[in-house]
Amino acid sequence: MIDPVNRRVLVLLASTRADGNAELMARAAVAALPADVEVRWLRLAELALPPFEDIRHEGSGQYPEPEGDLGRVLKDTLWATDLLVAAPLYWYSVPAPLKLYLDHWSGFMRVPGVDFKPRMAGKAMHVLCATSSGEEPHLAQPLLDCLRFSADYMKMHWGGAVLGDGSKPGDVLQDEAAMAAAARLLVNGAASAQRSGT
Repeated sequence: MIDPVNRRVLVLLASTRADGNAELMARAAVAALPADVEVRWLRLAELALPPFEDIRHEGSGQYPEPEGDLGRVLKDTLWATDLLVAAPLYWYSVPAPLKLYLDHWSGFMRVPGVDFKPRMAGKAMHVLCATSSGEEPHLAQPLLDCLRFSADYMKMHWGGAVLGDGSKPGDVLQDEAAMAAAARLLVNGAASAQRSGT
């Protein structure tokens, strides 16, 4: 169980553009947190993450200690008690920067001494997704399944998901129900919000 006194939130901005709808939802979610909650932001598209190379079945199968931006991503991921994923729906799935980040989890699990999977257990994952699917929120299900199954594999807590309707930057601000649900997501933990993916 996450200690509410020592909560640390890592916001993973997964869009390939800044100030998009998912990011606006994330700002609302963070603004609603108590002042003593620590928050870090990572804009994944701006990080120089290398392509993921699958060497699990070569030699020892171990991965080297990550350096540069990849090392920062690992450090910040382990630092957090909560991951807040803010992602637009791209072709019914997660954006490429987020998929690359998740692919690197396979390497993190095999870095000697890191104990990535055991240390991820018990953390919470929360999702904010901007979609232009309007009255068809089921189209975001593949994105939500990807993230929820990943969290389940790591024995993380699923903190809930909120879908916001918006295509052009700023559109989601007109979706008052989604913005209100986004503001409750981290405060409530496992929010059951309108148009929620849970």
